[in-house]
Amino acid sequence: MSIEREVRKRAEEACELCGHAEPENLGVYEVAKTPEYIEALDTSILVCTTCSSGFEAEDPDENHWRCLNDSMWSTIAPVQVMAWRMLHRLKSFGWSQDLLDMMYMEPQQLDWAAAEGDAEDKADALVHRDANGVVLQTGDSVVLIKDLKVKGSSMIAKQGTAVRRISLDHENDTFIEGKVDGVQIVLITGYVKKL
Repeated sequence: MSIEREVRKRAEEACELCGHAEPENLGVYEVAKTPEYIEALDTSILVCTTCSSGFEAEDPDENHWRCLNDSMWSTIAPVQVMAWRMLHRLKSFGWSQDLLDMMYMEPQQLDWAAAEGDAEDKADALVHRDANGVVLQTGDSVVLIKDLKVKGSSMIAKQGTAVRRISLDHENDTFIEGKVDGVQIVLITGYVKKL
């Protein structure tokens, strides 16, 4: 019997992470950095296209990945490994850290999960988010969501003003910089919304 057939049988034709059950949208995914001593069947999981595209997404869909609340308890090692890795990639959301704190894995599985580097401290990589929680990048455009008095001047930046080509403060994730009426000012991310 082929590995794909075995994995599909084990998963009962449903995504092993989110439970999605449309056979045409399911595929076998081989979990990276698998130790050599693990058998081929135990290196793969059945996942839907939404989950597989989310593995490499820079800004994964937080709501979709809440499914990990259930799949993290799977007895299938590669499912646990991918749940652990995705929870680490979503650590900026409080619920993800709560699930990681509850999760238990055997030491060998934990080593396998950590081999991809998801647990490494990425403290230098600050994430700037707007008032709605959307990730901001250098060069994005934002709009002010309230009137702001600019410190050190009599200028007031009006609500609805667009600020184009922002730059990020690399030491504080609550500050960005941009030009308003030709003047370069520092803005607080909680008072802007990404365009």
